[in-house]
Amino acid sequence: MSYPVARKDDVVDDYHGTKVADPYRWLENPDSPESRQWIEAENQLTFGYLEKIPLRARLKQRMTELWDYERFSVPWKQGSRYFFFRNDGLQNQSVLYTADSLTAEPRVLLDPNTLSADGTVALAGQDITEDGNLMAYGVATAGSDWKELRVRDVRTGKDLPDIIKWVKFSDPSWTRDGKGFFYSRYDEPKTSEALSGANYYQKLYFHQLGTPQSQDTLVYERKDQKEWGFGGHVSDDGRYLVINVSRGTEQKNLVFYKDLKDPKAKVVELLRDWDAEYEYIANDGTLFWFKTDLDAPRGRVVAIDLRKPERKEWKEIIPQGEETIASVNMVNDAFLLNVMKDAHSVVRRVSRDGKPLGELALPGLGSVSGLNGKRQDTETFYSYSSYTSPPTVYRYDLKSGQSTVFKAPQVKFDPSQYETEQVFFQSKDGTRVPIFLSHKKGLKWDGTTPTLLYGYGGFNVPLTPGFSVANLVWMEQGGLYAVVNLRGGGEYGREWHEAGTKLRKQNVFDDFIGAAEYLIAQKYTSTPRLAISGRSNGGLLVGAAVTQRPDLFGVALPGVGVLDMLRFHKFTIGWAWTSDYGSAENPEEFKALHAYSPLHQVKPGTRYPAMLVHTADHDDRVVPGHSFKFTAAAQAAQAGEAPVLIRIETKAGHGAGKPTSKIIEEYSDLWAFSLDQMGVGRTQSVAGTQSP
Repeated sequence: MSYPVARKDDVVDDYHGTKVADPYRWLENPDSPESRQWIEAENQLTFGYLEKIPLRARLKQRMTELWDYERFSVPWKQGSRYFFFRNDGLQNQSVLYTADSLTAEPRVLLDPNTLSADGTVALAGQDITEDGNLMAYGVATAGSDWKELRVRDVRTGKDLPDIIKWVKFSDPSWTRDGKGFFYSRYDEPKTSEALSGANYYQKLYFHQLGTPQSQDTLVYERKDQKEWGFGGHVSDDGRYLVINVSRGTEQKNLVFYKDLKDPKAKVVELLRDWDAEYEYIANDGTLFWFKTDLDAPRGRVVAIDLRKPERKEWKEIIPQGEETIASVNMVNDAFLLNVMKDAHSVVRRVSRDGKPLGELALPGLGSVSGLNGKRQDTETFYSYSSYTSPPTVYRYDLKSGQSTVFKAPQVKFDPSQYETEQVFFQSKDGTRVPIFLSHKKGLKWDGTTPTLLYGYGGFNVPLTPGFSVANLVWMEQGGLYAVVNLRGGGEYGREWHEAGTKLRKQNVFDDFIGAAEYLIAQKYTSTPRLAISGRSNGGLLVGAAVTQRPDLFGVALPGVGVLDMLRFHKFTIGWAWTSDYGSAENPEEFKALHAYSPLHQVKPGTRYPAMLVHTADHDDRVVPGHSFKFTAAAQAAQAGEAPVLIRIETKAGHGAGKPTSKIIEEYSDLWAFSLDQMGVGRTQSVAGTQSP
């Protein structure tokens, strides 16, 4: 295969005495004429290759057919109104509806599909006033993390003049009287740095409804702490502004508060030690409840009285258990705990004084989301899904303890023909690691099954069972979809997470490689039939695995990956990831990073498996230069016949808000490429149709 020429420069950096070449540094600027030429040439090569795969059109057809089903979000209530999202099937963006009751005819409150012709403008967070009459909402364009806040009158469906710009990593939070909201923003960047410049010095503001942004009140900033981020949330009783203080993606935070009843009140530093994670749940006057992992790596619930905030005065309400607490809400004056047991959901209800009130019956090994509400509410809603069950929304009556189906999707497949099992294997150092295996019933394990191994392994993010049309299509082809719960994630609490960070990051890659070896040893699959996939930190995972063990995999699909581990912290919010990765500016951490950095571990003359790198030109989370430089290096190094291609999406970002049409196209390409490289699908049927 003839790849586009990528110029090599004599760029060399000195890291603590170690010289490191960076010949493709120029590709970090995606807008330079030379970069644009390279991007266009790569896309022409990639899409020209994909168009010749017979299975591609059939996969897209089937994926479009399956994706065309009505689906709903978990509803929530403000004032006397209910709010929920609905997608009729193939709408690029889900539409926000409101209704006066659960049985009333809903009406459209905001349809993001009308904001752009191609569906690349998305709704990005919202908050509704206590009386349900006004909504502050964010709008993001082309997948960017930047968003603009606007205000809509729920009663009329019309926008007010208020517009707030340069907001990132922040949602609005209304005061109880609905006269304004709190939000956080950064200073306006230079035009040339909007998508790549580092984001520092976030500030917390209050916007008075009906006034220009220039008159917004600065509530809190720290000129001495450029990395601190602030999230302001108004307590349910309207009395306090609870300020979550973060430092990048570190799983530790501070909590401050401000008494909104007193206009002259100062911000009070309640929890001011970077010693644990603290998550505000609710309050009863000055009594505040928090979920924390302080002295409890799997989580517990404590009560803190603002009048006696000393640690010796704290009261433990719910002690740490065997499972990891994922979330806690207070509804109907009791705690609703969503806990993880071996990476799947268990829901328990606990009284204010810590007494068990029962467990919610769930259909199987799946994930629960929702369970939101206010202290006085007698109902809540939640969604249940699994790898083979699309999300069903339930109404949970907290008086009777009964759950009833509120909205059940109808997907054009028979879930009884599929199954999920959970197995465990021992990683390189003996650690017990779980894998979810989902597939059609009746498959024979003879080493020939096309297998997609997916992982993430970072930032305390757990991978719990969830439904995906794309993964269902993979299983329809007779494929095995395997999800491994790696160290670095949040499945088993703080210790599990920290075992996959910084100098211990190699544990994550060892776990992933160990999962692949286990699947092969147990004859679920074999190297030619094994594809690995991951996005973002998971893209790093795939890049590290394929450079460390190029002999082990048949296909690699690194998506929007962090692939240059020496320079990631220099762009947008990349500096925030040093809590997980470490930094090349630290000599010891540099050695660890350099040892696994996918870009720097590409070795000329190596036979790499087939690769389809995928990224987006507007990704301002993990800038596309990571994928560009890695692809150029891998193409130059490839000694085998397998193709090394890159798919560069336009008018898209890191993934949030991506239109349905683009999602379908992307997965159709990824699956077609993978199955074609495995030699699958050229003579097999696709959902009843005969392929060439």
